[in-house]
Amino acid sequence: MSDDQSARPAPAPETTPIVFEAIVKQLAIAATYNRGEVTLAPHILYTRHGELYLDAVTLERDGKPPREVKMGTFKLAGLQPLRLTARRFIPSELFQSADEKYVGVTLMAI
Repeated sequence: MSDDQSARPAPAPETTPIVFEAIVKQLAIAATYNRGEVTLAPHILYTRHGELYLDAVTLERDGKPPREVKMGTFKLAGLQPLRLTARRFIPSELFQSADEKYVGVTLMAI
């Protein structure tokens, strides 16, 4: 593999437009992640090491609310099949848009 190929980011998954819409409209998304069904409130889509990542609040895991509310990081390619829901969410105070890890790599944020 040449240096040009290793520096090229991975192609965007076909689910990227779903995430953009979810962030803009503040709608939850649902998917299977690590063999469990999750409903997420997506706050930001960004790149890291040429891959797409999503920071989101987990609203439900396998049909149950989480024990504690927290912002999680999800590799977009691992959220399959990804679908938009009609469930609206309010942006979490846990989301820090000015966090250093987002500088220069943000694709879309609430």
